[in-house]
Amino acid sequence: MCLIKIDPLMDFDSSELLRSPGEVLLTDYLQPYSIPLARFARRTGISLTTLRQITLGRRRINAEYALRLSLVTDPTPTYWLVLQARYDLAMLNVARRHST
Repeated sequence: MCLIKIDPLMDFDSSELLRSPGEVLLTDYLQPYSIPLARFARRTGISLTTLRQITLGRRRINAEYALRLSLVTDPTPTYWLVLQARYDLAMLNVARRHST
């Protein structure tokens, strides 16, 4: 029994510049509305240090962070996790190409 239907064709436009989920959060959600990171941290319950690390690309978005982000932004937790997975896969492919 399949409880979750996952679209096998789920894909992103490969012509778009790859951005980390933290960069997406910062440039698409915080900066356009002039939301200070400290205020956003209080609203999400994610520490300011952790949010800063996410926006700098030094920390990954996990399920807990994805859920907290979705409570104060429009996208769902799945959106944030897919962004993270897509970014991780792209970075692995880049590393793989450079190591051969």
